[in-house]
Amino acid sequence: MRSLIIAREVERRWPNATIQFILNRHVPYAATCPYPAELLDDTPTKNVKAVNDFMSCFLPDFVIFDASGRRAQLSHAKKLGAKVIFISQHKRKRSRGMKVLRALVTDSHWVVQPEFVIGAISWLDRFKLRLINKPEPLVIGPVFVNPDESTQVDLLKRYDLCAGEYVLLNAGSGGHMNAQGYIVEEFAKAAVNIHKATGLHCIMVYGPNYPKEFTQVSGVTAIKELSHVELVSLIDKAKIAVLSGGDTLLQAIALKKPTLSVAVSKDQNYRLKICQNNDLTVCAAHNAESIALGATKLIEGDSLQELEAALELCNCVNGLNVGMKEIATLYRSKFGCS
Repeated sequence: MRSLIIAREVERRWPNATIQFILNRHVPYAATCPYPAELLDDTPTKNVKAVNDFMSCFLPDFVIFDASGRRAQLSHAKKLGAKVIFISQHKRKRSRGMKVLRALVTDSHWVVQPEFVIGAISWLDRFKLRLINKPEPLVIGPVFVNPDESTQVDLLKRYDLCAGEYVLLNAGSGGHMNAQGYIVEEFAKAAVNIHKATGLHCIMVYGPNYPKEFTQVSGVTAIKELSHVELVSLIDKAKIAVLSGGDTLLQAIALKKPTLSVAVSKDQNYRLKICQNNDLTVCAAHNAESIALGATKLIEGDSLQELEAALELCNCVNGLNVGMKEIATLYRSKFGCS
């Protein structure tokens, strides 16, 4: 999805750009990729020769390795004259991208986590990069489509909503479970109670991986799935959003939108703790009572204004805008024009 968002923005800004993906033919999104795709029998990272052979034929000006790629592939792209961009999304990947031999063949290393989550690089890594005359990784933050005003108008009309007068709830893909069952069902129960307590309409987005049927309840509009731009657009116009601790939470923070967040998997606990310690979200346990109580207190108490003030001071922004500026800079350095 991140690569697709970047590709669409490249196409919007440079309509004559030729865009090509290299994908594992066995992944679900291979059949729906809207751009030409070279399909391999395994992950592109493991298919070093196939990827290199394709690049030799395609002769790209830019290659983006999105949290993937062997050093030999980055090196081959560089030998072909391409500008090489490597994207990392956590500390382990960031460390791999800063290894000397990889850094030497990387023109720009993007980190798609805010620095307050991932932390700064060590003094040793900073020193090594200086020795080889390479820049530090560029912290661009979460990558998402900027909210679209016309889409927002259509969505508000479609679901009979008023900007700032509804709550959006989404537990991610909808497939996460706890001992009681699907966690998204706890979100759905909480939505009913939030409406009863506040009078605000709730939009409950179940997610594509929720396998059961659901019913419409008074005060709550249940939706199976929204596109990325639709979800971001509705979050942007909500009073608050109740979200899992995945990437959508960071996108909401970049939008300066107050959130109640819930860890739906163990790996999300650290991120939520960091975000809460920086006063950028409030957290609840993954049960309906905790979610409803937390959301109601956030809406009706003084903490909403405090959260909004902290979000305004946060330097987390849409990484798509930062990344496009970096691509434009690399473009000028390669071709000597804008």
